[in-house]
Amino acid sequence: MSETITTIKHVASPLARQTLLNDDLTRPVAGGRPIALLPWLHVVKIGGRSIMDRGRDAILPVVEEIRRILPEHRLLILTGAGIRARHLYSVGLDLGLPVGSLAPLAASEAGQNGHILASLLAPDGVSYVEHPTIASQLAVHLSAARAVVGSAFPPYHHHEFPTSRIPSHRADTGAFLLADALGAASLTIVEDVDGIHSTDPNGADGAAARLLPEITAADLAAHDGPLPVDRAFVEVLANARHITRVQLVNGLVPGRLTAALRGEHVGTMIHTGACRN
Repeated sequence: MSETITTIKHVASPLARQTLLNDDLTRPVAGGRPIALLPWLHVVKIGGRSIMDRGRDAILPVVEEIRRILPEHRLLILTGAGIRARHLYSVGLDLGLPVGSLAPLAASEAGQNGHILASLLAPDGVSYVEHPTIASQLAVHLSAARAVVGSAFPPYHHHEFPTSRIPSHRADTGAFLLADALGAASLTIVEDVDGIHSTDPNGADGAAARLLPEITAADLAAHDGPLPVDRAFVEVLANARHITRVQLVNGLVPGRLTAALRGEHVGTMIHTGACRN
């Protein structure tokens, strides 16, 4: 009868036989900068309420600007949800739906805006793709076309963090997480304001509001009052691995998006603290 071996077999690894919650253990292994998968990609997030909800007067000039700059860049264009999502939140909360059920419903509104934008850019070979396609086939699509369009909402859906009644991870957060995961060259957030201001420019003390050309992630987290970006977006900036800065520009001003994609400083530059080697 053969002798039974009772010893445990281990694959040689720095992480073997240890808990992965131990930062001291994982830091030497995970501390290096990840590979940038698509370093030539530029990610553009188009605001839902700020741009798409304004209709043709706001959308068509942005579409024409994107069309003109397509020969210069390969773009992943992500759209946010608009006022319809806020109505959805209101009805969903009134019905008592959990946050995990509200998240995919709001994401569908962002997807509808994406379909609109992609349809307008269809003559240029641009199409709308869902999250699974972005995750596994984005490089193939961008080898066939200069840009693709998708939803900016992260696909947490029913796995959304139950930290509030409204989904905290929305379009700005999703756009940043995707851009950073892909190692994109840049992330530009297109809204209806010139950037981040010292105080709310539309508030009671709006006359005293001044534009902040640059701001760090830490200072943005300490910023009082409303912001033109999601609060969860501010939180994830601290974990950036590739994206060193994000520029927020006014999409209602012709040429601002073009200038931002060319590396010009035309809005508020948000520094994440990540270091490019």
